[in-house]
Amino acid sequence: MIHVVIPVHNRRRFTKDCIKSLQNQTYKDHRIIIVNDGSTDGTREMLETEFPEVIVLHGDGNLFWTKAINLGIRKALELGADYIFTLNNDTVATCDLLEKMMEWAIKTPNSLLGSLDLNFHTKKPFYGGEKINWPLAKSRFLLDELDESERHGLHEVSLFPARGLLIPREVFETIGLFEEKKLPHYMADYDFTHMAIRNGFKVYCNYDARLYTFPEEGGDYKIKKNPKSLRNYYDHLFSIKGGANLRNFTIYTFRNCPAKYIPVSLMMGYLRRLGGYWIH
Repeated sequence: MIHVVIPVHNRRRFTKDCIKSLQNQTYKDHRIIIVNDGSTDGTREMLETEFPEVIVLHGDGNLFWTKAINLGIRKALELGADYIFTLNNDTVATCDLLEKMMEWAIKTPNSLLGSLDLNFHTKKPFYGGEKINWPLAKSRFLLDELDESERHGLHEVSLFPARGLLIPREVFETIGLFEEKKLPHYMADYDFTHMAIRNGFKVYCNYDARLYTFPEEGGDYKIKKNPKSLRNYYDHLFSIKGGANLRNFTIYTFRNCPAKYIPVSLMMGYLRRLGGYWIH
């Protein structure tokens, strides 16, 4: 059985639409676990009245992403999950998403499978996995390299976010959960897939399993969208939800980068983060 684990904090409308899309799956052997981390917008009441079959765990608003996802994963493992599908609430699953995931999971056991993201508004592919270039501290994005005729089946990647990631139970039994102490919000999912690869697991993007996303809902996107200011710049680099958080990047690099590339990777990464806010 698949257990779908979704951490949420407010955004009731997104959570509702996400759950409904999961209820409409052609693959029925799944359960939904929501980790409601202190929502104040009626999310708790909505879940109780409209989705009583959903398992709901509660936080006080200070779990952030990593502790929240780990709380849900622990519950799923306790319930005997064979696979855990990590998901964000600002997503809408195509009706055959889990079916397409399981088709490939059976063919490639002990592999982690990510979903192909489509922009909900344009319906066009938005994200399809990436391969890290450590010396440059940046990635090659597969969507930029694949022709439309190649956008099907599995494509191996070197890291993947947890927004639509199918993970076999064996992975958690081998490497443990996401790193919640050192990486409380961003980059814990990338870190997890690196660790899985180092322990012999493969990571793929499954281009047959499609997930609608809302790119504008990302925390760092919102920071960048705000008017340029020193305060927003500081949040971009140091806030727990800042996508360019220098502390997170440093920890992530030391944990995953090959030793010979660490100095140059840190230098390039710092330069890109310090200057990127003002350029983009």
